[in-house]
Amino acid sequence: MARETLNREQIVRAAIELLDAEGIDGLSMRKLGQKLGSAATAMYWHVGNKENLLVLAADEAWSEVRLPDVPAVGWRTAARELMYAARELCDRHRWLVRVITTYVGYSDGMARFQECAYETFETAGFRDADLDWAVSTPFMFVTGLAFMTSTEAAEVKERASRNPAAQSEEEAAVVAQAHAIAAKYPRLAASGEAQARRGESFSEQVDEVFAFGVQTILDGLEARLGARSDSV
Repeated sequence: MARETLNREQIVRAAIELLDAEGIDGLSMRKLGQKLGSAATAMYWHVGNKENLLVLAADEAWSEVRLPDVPAVGWRTAARELMYAARELCDRHRWLVRVITTYVGYSDGMARFQECAYETFETAGFRDADLDWAVSTPFMFVTGLAFMTSTEAAEVKERASRNPAAQSEEEAAVVAQAHAIAAKYPRLAASGEAQARRGESFSEQVDEVFAFGVQTILDGLEARLGARSDSV
């Protein structure tokens, strides 16, 4: 691709592809230039430095989210759709949660999502500081879970649950050590044995945890609304 044909949109889309494949540490202007058949200096000219490129990539990623029609579906359905949409986005772009938590990655795309969240919980009846906390609580749960499941340790757990025989010696040693520590505590040991009997993969367990968390958060927020109306 000739340098003069490059534009910011092309560079950002190529950066997202590189980020999805190699993560933040694998992104460099040199690699991006090679991918686009251009010089690294052209990347800097169009998008500035790496940090600015990450903000642009995050903004583009957030634009993928399809927002619910809050008046049409109601606040609880809308809130559930937003939580699942955010989780799917973070699963699709595993680097995104690191941008959110460690970079100044605020953008129009993220603001668009948050505006819909505010509309959702304002429709439910939350006001003032309670509205801020109602918006923040589900989002913190989603990003926290996404951070935990995007780590190398989570990848080791996933491989162990799918095919223990395929583990490397180092991974097997890590898993064995974790089991040995948990075995000293009866409740942890019982939980581990129950999970093993169910034969679920790590990702299946995470899916169940997420569904439980979404339901519990929404139940709690709804109960708080009810408690407020009862006290009036």
